[in-house]
Amino acid sequence: MPNKHYTLNITHIAVLIGVNLLYACVGICTKLASQQPTFSPLYIFWFVCAVAIIGIYAMLWQQVLKRIDLGTAYMFKGTTLIFTMLFAALLFGEAITVPNIIGSIIIVTGIVLLARS
Repeated sequence: MPNKHYTLNITHIAVLIGVNLLYACVGICTKLASQQPTFSPLYIFWFVCAVAIIGIYAMLWQQVLKRIDLGTAYMFKGTTLIFTMLFAALLFGEAITVPNIIGSIIIVTGIVLLARS
């Protein structure tokens, strides 16, 4: 199979960030589910939301991989950790620590360096 040459443009970057932002929403749903009594209606609701988001994400991820090189797409997976950290702080009042900030800087720096090469 011939090796396709992919170019990374602003649309690709936006889509990759959007897809990973969507995947980070699974963490919100599972956290909200964990705060409910097991098998209560709200627990089931949040659990179903998490599964639905994972399903949508899986379909979108396959479309992304048709258009963007696998290595390039995976390099953006680290943004999911950043989004999850931000959601935890904004929605659940969890602290953002210095190691969290350092890790986020490393992730973003890696993405920028690899995207520019």
